[in-house]
Amino acid sequence: MTPAELSAAIVRILGTLQAAGDLPAGELPTEVVIERPKNREHGDWATNIAMQAAGRFGQNPRALAEKIAAELAKTEGISKVDIAGPGFINITVSAAAAGAIAKQIVEQGASFGVGSALAGLNMNLEFVSANPTGPIHIGGTRWAAVGDSLARILQAQGASVTREYYFNDHGAQIDRFARSLLAAARKEEAPEDGYSGAYIDQIASRVLAETAEDILELPEADAQEAFRAAGVDLMFAEIRASLHDFGVDFDVYFHENSLYESGAVNKAIARLRELGHIFEADGATWLRSSEFGDDRDRVIIKSDGEAAYIAGDLAYYLDKRGRGFDRCIYMLGADHHGYVPRMMAMCAAFGDEPGVNLEIMIGQLVNLVRDGEPVRMSKRAGTVVTMEDLVEIVGVDAARYALVRSSINSQLDIDLALLEKKTNDNPVFYVQYAHARTAQVANNAASLGVDRTEFEPALLTHASEEELLAKLIELPRVMSTAAEFKEPHRIARYLEEVAGAYHRWYDNCRVTPMGDAPVESIHRTRLWLNDAAGVVLRNGLNLLGVSAPERM
Repeated sequence: MTPAELSAAIVRILGTLQAAGDLPAGELPTEVVIERPKNREHGDWATNIAMQAAGRFGQNPRALAEKIAAELAKTEGISKVDIAGPGFINITVSAAAAGAIAKQIVEQGASFGVGSALAGLNMNLEFVSANPTGPIHIGGTRWAAVGDSLARILQAQGASVTREYYFNDHGAQIDRFARSLLAAARKEEAPEDGYSGAYIDQIASRVLAETAEDILELPEADAQEAFRAAGVDLMFAEIRASLHDFGVDFDVYFHENSLYESGAVNKAIARLRELGHIFEADGATWLRSSEFGDDRDRVIIKSDGEAAYIAGDLAYYLDKRGRGFDRCIYMLGADHHGYVPRMMAMCAAFGDEPGVNLEIMIGQLVNLVRDGEPVRMSKRAGTVVTMEDLVEIVGVDAARYALVRSSINSQLDIDLALLEKKTNDNPVFYVQYAHARTAQVANNAASLGVDRTEFEPALLTHASEEELLAKLIELPRVMSTAAEFKEPHRIARYLEEVAGAYHRWYDNCRVTPMGDAPVESIHRTRLWLNDAAGVVLRNGLNLLGVSAPERM
C-alpha cells in the first residue's frame, strides 16, 4: 500500500464520517500527508491529519484520531492502527500489502514515480547562458547538470518545459573578445581588458583559415568586425558541442542582440509607460522599480541614448511571457544576488506575480580538489577549469552526478580523486553498481529457471526486504518534492539510500536457490523485488541524466 493510497483512504474516511453525521460540515482536505515514523516500531506510516483537521471540525484531536483509526483499521491491507500522543495515527500494513508495491513498480516501469502536479503549466527554464567568449567554466557546468536534471524532473510532473539558452551577443564583452582574437591573429599581447588562453589562439587561427580574404589587411574596424562575427560563431558552436556531449541540449537559443534589432526593448518600455511606471529625469528614461521592492529606481535608457543593461532584461522577460510561458525560471551564478530585487520589481511592474511568473535560482561556487589541493587552471582556458576539463578527468556520468547531488545553495567541493575511484566510496559508482547488480541478478535468475510467473508478496518478510520496499515506495514522493522545491539533489540522495537498502538486501536474501535446491515461490517473488529496485534506480538516474549500466 502506497502513501498515496493511504492518503486517499483517509480522505474517503473523513467524507464518510461527515456524511454519517459523525463530523460537522467543513471543507475536507484533498490530500493527507503520510510519513515514515522515525521509530519503525511505531508502524510503517504515520499521519498527523487528526491534529491538523480537528480545528476546522471543532473536534478534540485525539477523539478525531480515534474515529479515523476505527475506520482505517477496516481497510484491506492494514493490519494495525495505533494512536499516539495528542492524535498521531500510526499505521502498520500487512506484509502482502507492503510487498505488493514490487509488482506495481515492475509493471509501471518507466512511468513509476511520474506525477501530474504540474500538468498544464508552460515553463521556460533558462540556464547556463555563458557568454560566447570562452569555454564553459565549472560554475556553468554545474548549471548545465542541475538545469537539465530540473527540466527532466519538472516534465515528470506533467509540466511542459522549454530549455532556453540566452546567447549574450550584445555588449562590451563581445567587443573585447573580438579585439582579443585580432591581437592573437597578429601575434600580439592580449588587450588589457581582453581574453587569453590557448582557446583564443585556436579560434583566431580557425578564423584566419576559414576566411577567404586576408582580413588582417582590412581597416581596423572592419578587421575587428570580421573576427567578432566569425569568432562568436565558432566559439558558440564549440559551446553547443560541449553541452551536447554533456547530455544537455536546448530547445531555444535566444540571441540577446535580437532584442535590440527587433524593437523588443522599445516595446517593453512602451508597455511599462502605458502602465504608468516610466518617468523621465536628467535626460534619461527611468523605471519606478522602487515602488515594487527594489532599493532604487533604475535607468533604462541613459542620457546619451544608450540602453542600460536592464533594458534587455525587460524586453527579454516580456518576450518570454509573450511566447506563452506561465513561469519563467532564471538560473544565475553566485555573483547575481544583488540582481534579484530589480528583476522581481520588473516582474511586478508588468503586473505579474514575483516568485510565481518569475523565479530566480542562485547557485553557489564549485571548487575542484585533488588530494586536498585545489585544481584551478585549465590547459585550454588558462584561468579557469572548464566543462571539458572535468569530463576528461572523470567522465560525463560522474561529473553530472557530482554536480547535482548537493543543494545549489551550498558551495560545492568536488574531490576528483574520489570520483575516479571504482569503489563504494564514490557515490555515483555506488548507485550505478546497485543497478548493474540488479541486472546481473536477473540474468543469473533466468539462467537457473527463476522467472516472474509467481508473486506471493506475503513472503517478503525479512527485515531487509521491508527496508527495501519502504525505500522503493518513496520514489513518487521524492520526485514530487524535488519538483516542488526545484531541488534535483533530493533525487541523488534518495538513490544512494535505495542503493544502500538494495545492497543490504542482496547480502541477506537469495533470488536463486542454493545448489540443487528447487526453485520456490520465494525465489520468484524476490525476483520481482530485485527488478523493482532496478526500475527505481534506473528511473532516478534518468532524471539526473546519468546512465544506468547493466555491467560494471
